[in-house]
Amino acid sequence: MRNYWNLKLSEFVFLFITITPTLAQAQFSKPEEKFPADETYLYPVYPGQPGSLAGTMGELRTTHFHSGIDIRTNNMIGMPVRASKSGYISRISTSGTGYGNVVYITHPDGNTTLYAHLDKFSGPIARHILEEQYRLKSGEIDLYFEPEQFRVSRGDTIGLSGNTGSSGGPHLHFDIRDSDNNALDPLKVAAFSEIVDKYPPAAEKIALRTLDINSRINDQFGRFEFYAQRVGNNFVIANPIFAIGNIGVEIIAKDKLAYKSQFYGGVNHIELKLDSQLIFKQAIDKVNIAETRAIYTLMDFKTMRNKGTRFYKLYIDDGNNLKFYDESPGSGKIKVDPKKQESEIEITMKDSDGNASHVTFRLKPDELAKEVPSLESMNEEISIDVMENTMVVSAKSCSTSVNKATIYLDGMKWDAEPSYHNTNRAVYLIDLRKTIPDSILICERSLLPKINATVPSGTPYKFYGNLMDITFPQDAIYDTLYLHTNYSLTTEGKEVYTIGTRTFPLNKSVMVSLKPKTKYPNARDVGVYRVSGRSHTYLGGEWINDRIEFHTREFGDFMVLQDSMPPLIKPIYVNGSSARFKIRDYLSGISDYEATLNGEWVLMHYDNKNSVIWSELLDKKTPMRGVFHLTVTDRAGNKTVYTQKLP
Repeated sequence: MRNYWNLKLSEFVFLFITITPTLAQAQFSKPEEKFPADETYLYPVYPGQPGSLAGTMGELRTTHFHSGIDIRTNNMIGMPVRASKSGYISRISTSGTGYGNVVYITHPDGNTTLYAHLDKFSGPIARHILEEQYRLKSGEIDLYFEPEQFRVSRGDTIGLSGNTGSSGGPHLHFDIRDSDNNALDPLKVAAFSEIVDKYPPAAEKIALRTLDINSRINDQFGRFEFYAQRVGNNFVIANPIFAIGNIGVEIIAKDKLAYKSQFYGGVNHIELKLDSQLIFKQAIDKVNIAETRAIYTLMDFKTMRNKGTRFYKLYIDDGNNLKFYDESPGSGKIKVDPKKQESEIEITMKDSDGNASHVTFRLKPDELAKEVPSLESMNEEISIDVMENTMVVSAKSCSTSVNKATIYLDGMKWDAEPSYHNTNRAVYLIDLRKTIPDSILICERSLLPKINATVPSGTPYKFYGNLMDITFPQDAIYDTLYLHTNYSLTTEGKEVYTIGTRTFPLNKSVMVSLKPKTKYPNARDVGVYRVSGRSHTYLGGEWINDRIEFHTREFGDFMVLQDSMPPLIKPIYVNGSSARFKIRDYLSGISDYEATLNGEWVLMHYDNKNSVIWSELLDKKTPMRGVFHLTVTDRAGNKTVYTQKLP
């Protein structure tokens, strides 16, 4: 007998398509009055066979907490996806981004399971979705259903696994959500026997940071990273770390999901002890889907932006209102005891299966030092950074007699000694709650901080400037913002508006009104773009009395640009069965697309990450004949039309 598991993907898909029409009614069970009260969750992909994961619930992503588990499908598309429990399909959404094709099933216990990145839907719901797409004339739809419309039983096939939406590769994203829209940990709630995890979490790096202007780590102010040495399943930093004042601990914690697996999950349970006393406890057992952006208060956002690494903060920072710390006895912030010879720090990491590992290191109290031999040399003459409420100014050292900084504010000036220095550099710490300098002069080198306002958190605020106005709604920021703005010109003469820094997170969008010096044509193809290196993100904008207003949820550099170039349409094939194209736009991006055959609307599916669209006919038995039109429009309103006559 031929081995089913060795079928090629093309054969498997063909086999499924061939048998689907005859099994359409069998895909969904007939409605029943009641579902079993004691029904357990079924592993949704090949239940009963060993499974593996590529991600876990609560894992730190760039802009959100991961809400479920990513079930591996061996890099294949087309695996049957089963309903994990009985219930009814309550929602279906299709999109070229995000979850892609996704099914929500609501169960009698009030929980909802979610199945995302599907390639196709199965059973009667598949035909219904196709008909709704044609009725609404949209490939992207979001539909809600009543309990009696599409009932399913545990184990029914609801679709085929895929790679739709913003998926980074073929897999099934699976959530369990409660009635309050909290994502629960499937590995705890469902306890799938198919997933076996015997490996404890690992610590990749530890970071310590000073939490006020009088704190130091190894004689310096700032944030410093340390590698921990593995000892069995645990980790240790052998040499003591010298510290003064109030200190915060951070960690890169990863959970290996299987032997020799390249995938790692997050670590939801972390404890911090100081001299055997518990001072911090994090337990991510559920995630409020509406508050996932609050991840910016839990991880070190600045480091993530600058280096791409995601550190858990093992202390509750300002603006962090997450519900992960109900059992934490304190904030986790460490006050170094100068009377102790050393303090022992222990971090315990635990995964969803209870596998645990530990990190230990020692803090040794120190005294404030003016001369710090370990300061490294600088590439630039002078630099500035802001950490919390402290401005850090670093400059190459000059002769001792003139190593002072002259600070200017509102027509006044005074001299400041470096907070610490050596022959390579001098470091000056300025408390921004007391002084926000207009300029700083060090060794005949001047620096303009260009901090234009102190924006408080938790309250609306309006900033008025010569070249821009900014409206902050309530709770737009997590902590006090020392707003830095600037205006400059590129070598090509294009205006650049700097608003804050991209390393400072925003909770809500702010509204910006730019006052350009350059005259722009008041046309639809002129808009605002956020610029990062060579990357341009279109934000749009509305012209009002020679100003352009737009909203942004990220700080950074912004430019007003004109996009007069239409999108590119490249046919892959167009025949009597279907049409497939590559579509691209090189500045503002694709806004929408529409296809017609002899004037009748044709459904086009869109894979945003691969820039591919393809057709699906409502009547698959009728070949495509006649005149086919495809119109693609970018966000600036430019259009490209492709036309082909089919025999």
